[in-house]
Amino acid sequence: MPNKHVYIKCRHEYIHIFQTSDWIHKEKWYNMHLSKLLRLKDNKTMFEESTEVVFNKEVARNTFFMGFRSDSMANESRPGQFVMMQVRSGIEPLLRRPFSICGVNGDVLLILYRVVGQGTAILSEKKSGDLLRVLGPLGRGFESPGEAVQPILVAGGMGIAPLIFLSLTLTRKDQQFLAGYGRSSEVVPLDQLGIRGLSPAIATEDGSQGHHGRVTGLLESFLSVKEKPSVIFTCGPLPMLKAVARIALDKNIPCRVSLESHMACGVGACQGCAVKKVPDSNKPYAHVCQDGPVFDAKTLDWEVI
Repeated sequence: MPNKHVYIKCRHEYIHIFQTSDWIHKEKWYNMHLSKLLRLKDNKTMFEESTEVVFNKEVARNTFFMGFRSDSMANESRPGQFVMMQVRSGIEPLLRRPFSICGVNGDVLLILYRVVGQGTAILSEKKSGDLLRVLGPLGRGFESPGEAVQPILVAGGMGIAPLIFLSLTLTRKDQQFLAGYGRSSEVVPLDQLGIRGLSPAIATEDGSQGHHGRVTGLLESFLSVKEKPSVIFTCGPLPMLKAVARIALDKNIPCRVSLESHMACGVGACQGCAVKKVPDSNKPYAHVCQDGPVFDAKTLDWEVI
């Protein structure tokens, strides 16, 4: 393979990589700059490791459940956090992909993902024993609610992943779990994830399973009959998050949203995941990877996000 020059935009400058057939220069550059980033973020515990795939199976249409082994990451992971995964060694695809942590089983981290592009297509082909370089755990996760308030979990599509982790951590009998999908073929069967005793109320937009309509319809129905103070935890597509946040703000219910965003680094170096905050905030923008992905809904400017 001929030598190649590659330029990566980082903040406001382009950084040069000299690529050779064995990727040595690229790997040296990446590891050098990553180590600097890890030192800059020493207020959080994160690791960059070569991890072993334990399993990787399809559990619904184009939806995969993967476990990879990392004792250090498993010990530090909290609901709402994520990892950045290098799906293949080499220069293509160049950037790591972010994945919400779906749970922890001993020293194994669990992720749930849907095949939507090149990176996830490559990941879906991984087998037990394959190695993946992973950076994590990253970001600020969910905080557990007090005993006096009822947790309401609202998921949309693959946004169910961090909420599964949260639900299993809460172990609250009064929690209400709502999950919305486009159609029944997209519904994640939790029994295939080895999860027992967790049965979200399902909504499908085409009416093929559960409530016919959007998950926000289920949410409004539940809120109309609830008897105690509550807090909403939600993750999913942006239009759904906006709708859930609007409901929560109108009813003066605390709401924690986990934003989904494209990311290049996951540690705040590329500045590519900025979101607008409300005008009276001290900081006009927040970064999903560092300040989130979990935010208080009332701190974000939903008109411009």
